[in-house]
Amino acid sequence: MTNLKEVTFEKPSYDQWQEAAVKQLKGKPFESLLTKTIEGITLEPLYTEERLLEALDGKLEEQVSTVRALKADGDFGVAQQAFGSSIEEFVAQTNDAFARGAQYVTVGKVSFEWDEAALKQLAALIDTHKQVVLYVDNKEVVNVFNFVTDKTVTGFIVSAEPVELTDFANVRTLNAHTQTVHYEGANATQELAIALAQAAELLGEDFAANEDKFFASFAIDPQFFMEIAKIRAFRVLWKAFAQAYGVTSPKPVQIVTETSLRSFSKLDVYVNLLRAGNEAFSAVIGGADVVTVHPHNVLTGPTNQSVRIARNAALVIKEESHVTKVLDPAGGSYFVESLTHDLVKNAWAYFLEIQATGGYTAAQAKIAADVKVVWDKRLADVETRKAVLVGTNNFADATEEVPAESFVDVNRLAQPFEKLRVDFKENPVKVAVLAYGELKKIKPRTDFVTGIFATAGVTADVTEPFTDVEAAKNYLATTDAQVVVFSAVDEDVEAVLPQIIASKQPGTLLDVAGKFDIDGIDGALYAGMNIYEKLEGIQTSLKEVQR
Repeated sequence: MTNLKEVTFEKPSYDQWQEAAVKQLKGKPFESLLTKTIEGITLEPLYTEERLLEALDGKLEEQVSTVRALKADGDFGVAQQAFGSSIEEFVAQTNDAFARGAQYVTVGKVSFEWDEAALKQLAALIDTHKQVVLYVDNKEVVNVFNFVTDKTVTGFIVSAEPVELTDFANVRTLNAHTQTVHYEGANATQELAIALAQAAELLGEDFAANEDKFFASFAIDPQFFMEIAKIRAFRVLWKAFAQAYGVTSPKPVQIVTETSLRSFSKLDVYVNLLRAGNEAFSAVIGGADVVTVHPHNVLTGPTNQSVRIARNAALVIKEESHVTKVLDPAGGSYFVESLTHDLVKNAWAYFLEIQATGGYTAAQAKIAADVKVVWDKRLADVETRKAVLVGTNNFADATEEVPAESFVDVNRLAQPFEKLRVDFKENPVKVAVLAYGELKKIKPRTDFVTGIFATAGVTADVTEPFTDVEAAKNYLATTDAQVVVFSAVDEDVEAVLPQIIASKQPGTLLDVAGKFDIDGIDGALYAGMNIYEKLEGIQTSLKEVQR
């Protein structure tokens, strides 16, 4: 009898694996397994050591060692932003946050004015806790350093505009600030290149003299592995950037991160918890030095509970995952290393394009145009459901209303659907799905249709399935629904729908579920269509009818 412990298996080659994979595809091309990201990077179905070494031309160890050399340690700081209707509330929340694990006095958007009295209380808070992160929403807040007495405090001033600060050697003020272009739609490649272009202007001709004041800040998207690679790639790029100044061994570069609000929605806000947690975890694994997790309801106004949940998301990662015990936990992953390499290569090329245009400031028109292309692609992906925002453009609750409150206002992918829902509330539309045929066969199409209208806050009424053409005609002739969608299997669509079209009442829109081109109907609802444009078009058409 064969001893299973002694059995060996020959390691298959990539070509052998690909051949086996093609057989399983049953006629589909191997390319159907490839996925192109919004950065233009092609994701492979399998990553191997051999192919990675070939792609990096044998420089894998150099890439890994660079990432690790430019990160001081495996830990990160928890920068939980405090909110409050007054400076007194802000101070109380910050002190409570420190008692519960926060490590930075973190200032962002607040709902009170930074007058001298408020600045003095904030200064006392900074003197007490010694570490600060200022997300400059209001330039007045920078004046707090006029009242801070401890000149040894450490921290970061996260600002899109340059900030001059003397006497505080440990507060970094030269910020490669990518959040602005992030919310304009930039992809990871563009953010990295723009960070380098900003660094070139901030550091000027003397890298060594300004190195200790520099840091980069990024908003972290839900694309888990791409965001891990983005942070790692910046450290590789930073070494190449330093070498251009003749510095062969730069100091560890500090990276401050915050969870992105670009994918946040005012609808089904608890999904924002998942988005923020995912983003925070990728930031930590990627090697962020400071992490701010935004509360799930920050768009409409955070609460004490949501702030606590956000803080705890970072603390659970810090205290329970043990990733901080390891320097560069993603290092060595064939997939992550490949993504890192692709981002480094593409970002450096785009950085050189910016520099050839005259540098960051001179290239503003080019950058804006390039980023807009990406933003338009992001919106198109959401509107066609190629990218899913759970609770917003798919799996939506039709009964949920969009909160009118707005605490933070940035470009977000959910905004078109939030506006659509408000429009349909102000101009209600009655929608019916005319089901025809056997229920179990037509249910997928029927659910697809009701799901589309749910994204606009419309609950579509679904009829009991008809099996008689005359009964379907009678329904179409008597219904008070303004929009009727015919849902049936392909054979019934082609055979029955043409027979009942004439029964449609004037002013009623008649659509079909599925991609059909049938004379007399007003449109179709099918997978891959731009559902935002479709729903907006329905609203426009009905307004014209009502005129």
